[in-house]
Amino acid sequence: MRLGINLGYWGAGMDADNLAVAQEADRLGYAVCWAAEAYGSDVPTVLSWVAAQTERIDVGSAILQIPARTPAMTAMTAATLDSLSGGRFRLGLGVSGPQVSEGWYGVRFDRPLARTREYVEIVRKAMSRERLTHQGTHWTLPLPEGPGKPIKLTVHPIRERVPLYIAAIGPKNLEQTGEIADGALVIFFSPEHAEETTLAPLRAGREKIGRTMDGFDLVPTVPLAVGDDLTALADHFRPYTALYVGGMGSRKQNFYHRLAHRMGFGEAADTIQERYLSGDRDGAAAAVPHELIDATTLIGPVERIADRMRAFADAGATTLSLAPAGFTREERFAGLRAGVTALERAGLA
Repeated sequence: MRLGINLGYWGAGMDADNLAVAQEADRLGYAVCWAAEAYGSDVPTVLSWVAAQTERIDVGSAILQIPARTPAMTAMTAATLDSLSGGRFRLGLGVSGPQVSEGWYGVRFDRPLARTREYVEIVRKAMSRERLTHQGTHWTLPLPEGPGKPIKLTVHPIRERVPLYIAAIGPKNLEQTGEIADGALVIFFSPEHAEETTLAPLRAGREKIGRTMDGFDLVPTVPLAVGDDLTALADHFRPYTALYVGGMGSRKQNFYHRLAHRMGFGEAADTIQERYLSGDRDGAAAAVPHELIDATTLIGPVERIADRMRAFADAGATTLSLAPAGFTREERFAGLRAGVTALERAGLA
């Protein structure tokens, strides 16, 4: 199992240290540095900046939002980043959610699975540098009865096939991801619940194309905090968990809330959502069960974290993307180093 570092969203308050964190991860041998976008900083700018000032670590989009760009634009961006980074780019895609898609981009959140499948098909075709034609439900290239013509990408990616990942939570999305992608970006991944929530649908998707999980990169993003007081460490991640389970979406459509239900935390998830959407964010955080946090994070002394890393690996995780807790550079550096030590002690390095 490899390690990654997730910088999250640029503009979240730790920007001054983010480059240093990426460079330290590079020095320590981390495999990939991910960055995200929502409705603030964009991913390509951040990854270009990081790639230009690191040497070996891959840079990955977690995620490039599908409603933000046409598929051809995404292919151009991926090819350019792969070329500029010397073959170190990983393309992560996702449909985002209805609030961002419709509220920020003005793109209807309709048929997200079909849209994703079609999008990936066009991106792959464009990056193969064949002349781009497509007849689909969401995109037609070239447009009919006009001056458009099939065009070929002029930029040459370093690699013949840039790894393509999809951020997936629900069973249908996970199944399709197993079918059409090289990897899955997942969140709130619990080794104890992995088979029913994640692995079974991914495996079903792989079976559709006659493939196994061999070579498929399963990438959970996992918060990490090192110390002896498990309760205090878990409290670091209460607001984070409450935000996703309670507030990342509407009452009718919140993918993380549904995931908590599938993991057996349905009653708590309903309480968290009710409190969060009513404006009681502290109450929502207080309602997050310790067991949910412990199942989906890495907390405790290094030896305990090593044991949990073995559980993640046994559950199918192939790249563990860490999000170390801390508000200072040194705290985050310490988390990076602890991750490497734990991986070695787990016998996974």
